[in-house]
Amino acid sequence: MRPLWYRNAVIYQIDPSLFRDSNGDGCGDLRGITERLDYIRGLGCTAIWLMPFYQSPFEDAGYDISDHLQVAERFGDLADIVALLEKAEELGLHVIIELVVQHTSSEHRWFQEARRDRDSPYRDYYIWADEPDDAIEPIFPTVEDSVWTWDEQAGQYYRHLFYKHEPDLDLTNPRVIHEIERIMSFWLRLGVSGFRIDAAVHMVRQAGGGDLRQGYWLLEHMRDFVTMRRPETVLLGEIDTDPEKYIEYFGDEADRVTLLLDFWVNNHLFLALARQQAEPLCRALNSQPLPPSHSQYALWIRNHDELSLDRLEEDERNEVLDTFAPDQNMRAYNRGIRRRLAPMLDGDERRIAATHALLFSLPGTPIIRYGEEIGMGDDLERPERLAVRTPMQWSNEPNAGFSCIDAQRLIAPVIDEGPFAFDRVNVFAQTLRSDSLMARTGNMIRTRIGLREIGIGKRRTVEVDDPSVFAIRHDNDSTVLMLVNLADRETTVTITDDDLQDMVDVLADCDYGQPEGTPLQLRLGPYGYRWLRRKQQLFG
Repeated sequence: MRPLWYRNAVIYQIDPSLFRDSNGDGCGDLRGITERLDYIRGLGCTAIWLMPFYQSPFEDAGYDISDHLQVAERFGDLADIVALLEKAEELGLHVIIELVVQHTSSEHRWFQEARRDRDSPYRDYYIWADEPDDAIEPIFPTVEDSVWTWDEQAGQYYRHLFYKHEPDLDLTNPRVIHEIERIMSFWLRLGVSGFRIDAAVHMVRQAGGGDLRQGYWLLEHMRDFVTMRRPETVLLGEIDTDPEKYIEYFGDEADRVTLLLDFWVNNHLFLALARQQAEPLCRALNSQPLPPSHSQYALWIRNHDELSLDRLEEDERNEVLDTFAPDQNMRAYNRGIRRRLAPMLDGDERRIAATHALLFSLPGTPIIRYGEEIGMGDDLERPERLAVRTPMQWSNEPNAGFSCIDAQRLIAPVIDEGPFAFDRVNVFAQTLRSDSLMARTGNMIRTRIGLREIGIGKRRTVEVDDPSVFAIRHDNDSTVLMLVNLADRETTVTITDDDLQDMVDVLADCDYGQPEGTPLQLRLGPYGYRWLRRKQQLFG
């Protein structure tokens, strides 16, 4: 049996509108992404995750889809996505795309037909009520007052868990499920390797008529559907819930989601960063269930949304907010942070690199968002989640090398002031520095791909005598030991495990020399990191 590609992968997340403008209209596009696939592969990444490129009015960054089978004109056409998929295949890059079927845009033909006529077959595609039931809280409480909106033409309220321009689909309707099958079949035939399932928890609840336990059939159905067409297809689930429920989304036999976006570990990673202590992260890893043999966690630092801290206790959440978002303008929806990592860490490249080393040492499939590899900043002048959605900074040329159009016509302003301005932080400048954040992150990615123990082996956090040091070992016929110092001070830690002799560095933030001593003594600089392997297993 061929190895499952996602077990040992690094995914690069791209916003098509903000990555690269190939035709000078001010908006990123599919051709621009295709032109930069060599860059992504050069970093060492083995897959890309494309945010929505479908036809949309773009009131919610493309997550308000008006046609799931069409490419939005601003991004190109179907031929452009085919060319992207062909180039990605040539480079050995898998492509994961968004499956957004919890809701549609209110401009979708289905919804327009539904609201015109109660007898339309599309009426039951959506969820309607004569009287709203406000028992359900809106996802964006500071933006929407209710999940119900009155539609004058329809003569009823329609439900929308998210924005009012995104009506919820009724996933108990077999016709809606057939439409989802058509969407998946279409994109699988074109050559995608998987789907990121947006709002997966809400989908399951809707499929169960409000009961989560009754809705898991939907994930099993989707898994069966894609497996029959392309067995190695990944279903990457956006599943922000309590960790004890994770196994329900994996399924006992890995017959539901393939990869589960792990909000639990993500939240505790930031708590560990805020305290500069490893305990919260170790606790999070050790308290969640191990995934089934063919499934895996997906891990990240920052993504395209706010850094939601829902999985933390209130005092822990406040601790992270006070540390990394001291101003109210840095927060969103009464629960999270709307900043990128680099500004949260005051642009300290040592600490940013250590955080990347932390990500790549964790068990699971790491995801890195475009621009994180160079330490891009945010634009707090932009509303809500848009603060972290700014054009990729390629060079110190006008518009950061993103587009050749007048700056006033860009789809979003580039960051042109402050310590994260594009003339200071860009790909070209960091390409010329062997010690740049981009170079260090690329080395981590490429080394991580070579350490197959992390993708397929057993893992165990390791106790050390300094609370600021995170240590973890991965075992699978060979052993990898990975340490990260979360504090701005040098330290030496003792590893008491008696089977870690003849270890040598395969990656480190500096030259530490040969590890010595029994028990093992390991030195780490301020925000230092070391990945070690047994000498005789280096090339195994």
